[in-house]
Amino acid sequence: MSRRAMEQPRRITDSFPRRRRRGPGRPPGRLKDKNKKDKDKVQVKVRECPRTPSQRPPDPALLEMLRRFDLSWEYGPCTGITRLQRWERAQELGLSPPGSIRDALLEHKDNPDVTYSLWHEYEL
Repeated sequence: MSRRAMEQPRRITDSFPRRRRRGPGRPPGRLKDKNKKDKDKVQVKVRECPRTPSQRPPDPALLEMLRRFDLSWEYGPCTGITRLQRWERAQELGLSPPGSIRDALLEHKDNPDVTYSLWHEYEL
């Protein structure tokens, strides 16, 4: 038999360099932490909404109704636009959004808690 016939067949992984084994005490898939203090900090970018000090908080039932409107995907996405713009877009597309939402938005149009969707304060 020839020498080549006695060798094991080559695999595609044979052409890649082999990784060294992990040392004791290091969990798999983790790198050494240089700054353990920075690891515990999670930063979320939040925009500030302009609020006037004289504004009273809206009714919790109203906020719940608007939250359900935000979470309802049948009226399209709500990021990057106001609730009223979303309502008007849904109306133009023939999706029949609730009229009570529009009435509430027009009544409280100066209150950012009512005007903007749930995710307005978070940057995309």
